[in-house]
Amino acid sequence: MLYWAVVFFIVALIAGMLGFFGIAGAAASIAKIFFVIFLVLFVVALITGRRRL
Repeated sequence: MLYWAVVFFIVALIAGMLGFFGIAGAAASIAKIFFVIFLVLFVVALITGRRRL
């Protein structure tokens, strides 16, 4: 999931440099969504991993 967030972030940077601001905005918002999903899954994995004895 973090991989896809980084990929969309790089796409947003390149599109922004080339002047495609609509595509850059869409790719940046997708990257933000993937990053938040990654953080939620990471925290859940940490919590469930600690519960095992």
